[in-house]
Amino acid sequence: MTAIPIEDEAHRIAHARAASMKTWARTAGVLLLITIVAGGFGELYIPSRLIVSADAAATANNIRESAWLFRLGFAGYLLEAVCDVALALIFYLLLKPAGRDLALLAVFFRLVSTAVFGATELFYFAPLLILGGAGYLKTFSPDQLNSLALLSLKLYGHGGGIFMVLYGVPSILFGYLIFRSGYFPRVLGVFLVVGGFGFVVRSFALVLAPAFPSSFLPLPMVLATLSLTPWLLIKGVDASRWEEKAAQGARSL
Repeated sequence: MTAIPIEDEAHRIAHARAASMKTWARTAGVLLLITIVAGGFGELYIPSRLIVSADAAATANNIRESAWLFRLGFAGYLLEAVCDVALALIFYLLLKPAGRDLALLAVFFRLVSTAVFGATELFYFAPLLILGGAGYLKTFSPDQLNSLALLSLKLYGHGGGIFMVLYGVPSILFGYLIFRSGYFPRVLGVFLVVGGFGFVVRSFALVLAPAFPSSFLPLPMVLATLSLTPWLLIKGVDASRWEEKAAQGARSL
């Protein structure tokens, strides 16, 4: 049997690892696209169709009449959460050469943000139980049940907004790593950092200055996501630069 030269074997491993990173990058693009669609459906379309902010009775009637659509919105949130967990791992793999410790810290924040957001989503689902006509709810009047359903939706909205800081921080960290990586365009990192700061500021604004008009602050994150997603889908990652960066990190250990 002919022995494979060490240099050729190392080159083969490096080439396979670089190809794997391209696959991971495009997978991240697919997952981001799914989160855009699922999140937009659950966070924008459904509320605009069913929730009347100042009218508990109208909101309750809409939910009763379109319970399947309301459940479909919640299913979109579940799909978004599953994608977020997978994205945390993929971004760690892609950005580890740019800074392993910061990438790992960002993963911790992102997983916690997904878990907390999942807990707040229970308030989104609760109106289905509140308005479901169960016998143990007969002690409440119809108006009380309608008010409780709308209050639950308000708690969901405020909870998701307040804890957006836990999503903003990892976005800042990932954006910084993208900026310094050398194998992603720096502008993508800048967009992500600015978007992350928008989330952080909005969280504290909701707590400290609720009257402050902060609805525009998530817009930079929308721009960042809409820029990053097609790049990952079409270009992926500069695999040769990624491998070079990874090799430099391995030599420094």
